[in-house]
Amino acid sequence: MNLLEAIKERRSVRSYDGNRLTDLQIATLLDAINESSSPFGGRLTIRLKEFDLRKGYRPTTYGMIKGARHFFLLASGADGESALSTGFRFEQIVLKAWQMGLGTCWIAATFKGSDFDRDQTWPEGETLRIVCPVGTAAPPTATERLTRLALRSANRLPFDRLFYHTDFHTPLHKDNRFAEPLEMLRLAPSSTNSQPWRALVCDNHTVHFYYRHKSDISLIDCGIGFCHFHKTEKFRGHDGIFFKADATPAPPRDWKYLISYTTAPA
Repeated sequence: MNLLEAIKERRSVRSYDGNRLTDLQIATLLDAINESSSPFGGRLTIRLKEFDLRKGYRPTTYGMIKGARHFFLLASGADGESALSTGFRFEQIVLKAWQMGLGTCWIAATFKGSDFDRDQTWPEGETLRIVCPVGTAAPPTATERLTRLALRSANRLPFDRLFYHTDFHTPLHKDNRFAEPLEMLRLAPSSTNSQPWRALVCDNHTVHFYYRHKSDISLIDCGIGFCHFHKTEKFRGHDGIFFKADATPAPPRDWKYLISYTTAPA
């Protein structure tokens, strides 16, 4: 399975078979943590921890997680750069896990004092913000199917309501140079499927990204989407950078400019 196939096929998994990951799987995931990177800076610590299922470790947010004994723990700073890097870096690991045949599920909540945070010491300024089970999927339960339906997890806004060309009145055509990486961004997971991003393509080299604050993890969601976009660009052999533009077209309503991407020579 290549990267684009992983992006298209990945789904959140909430029911697991309860088996321990193999030593090779653990080593591969730890390598993925060490190899992950982000252009946005900030502070982020990612750990992989095994829990004893007999003690009943079970997160209660974003649907019920069953049978998972391994969890990623993500602690980050409270600034925007850290939030973007949390989404950008960890989605690389999520996609690697899917390519290995392993399921995951992003869970954002306040974990202070929880079983996940117990006995963990984090770098100064970082707080546990995300936990994520990882393992082999079990058949989904009726509760999980209802949760997916309630959260509209399989739905996404159409391409022409997210991405624009030249101005915010002209939907981007799907034959545009950036159509494929933007489509991979469209498929990215986000909290309650909020899709807090928009993009304006200015020319064959540059895209401006905007977002709307919909929850405390909207910037993390944007980081996930930017990971899909950037990895698709790399997969297709395009070498671009993210940067802050001095001036950008004003977005409609309450959308805010966030970051730009270009493949134009410096």
